[in-house]
Amino acid sequence: MGRRSEHTPEGLRALIIDASERIIIEDGLTGLSAREIARAVGYSPGTIYNIFDNLDDLILQVEARLLDDLDACLGALPSEGPAQARVLRLAREYLAFTSRRPRLWNLLFEHHLPAAVPVPDWYQHKLDALLRRVENVLTPLIHDADKVSAARAARVLWAGVHGITSLATADKLSGITADTAQMMVDDLVRNYLAGIEHRRLHAAA
Repeated sequence: MGRRSEHTPEGLRALIIDASERIIIEDGLTGLSAREIARAVGYSPGTIYNIFDNLDDLILQVEARLLDDLDACLGALPSEGPAQARVLRLAREYLAFTSRRPRLWNLLFEHHLPAAVPVPDWYQHKLDALLRRVENVLTPLIHDADKVSAARAARVLWAGVHGITSLATADKLSGITADTAQMMVDDLVRNYLAGIEHRRLHAAA
């Protein structure tokens, strides 16, 4: 690590986020504290609060980087082919992404802001952008391309996929099934899309 004077505010910000990620990967959210972060970067705990509003703000920045990484992975997937195949590719990549860094991924759902603190708009926009990837693929499959229905369908499907990935990353899936997480994700996506197709054909009849 360089001397303290070598770190610009931007460099120190990245250093603190990097250290926070490592601590979470090794010890989970419960292992993260200003004191531990300060020890890892070689600064006083007070320095952290000169860069971030509080520990919640720092954790949101860690989560934001993770969401950006996921968005980049999903965005790199092939965009050609039938909509059903594209949805399946998205779900499989989501599962693969979460399994690579399970403790870091679980942070998004273990960390809660205080009741009186709203989720920042910039953070909500990242979540919405990820869901729009699913909506955009589902829209051609929805009768009359109803945007409200597509948005709801995307959220229902993704909630189901996330439930499977959460059990898998917490190593709890084996307690309810001998099937792999990918087998369950594939079944969920295919059955859900079959239901959408059935409703679309019924509406068109």
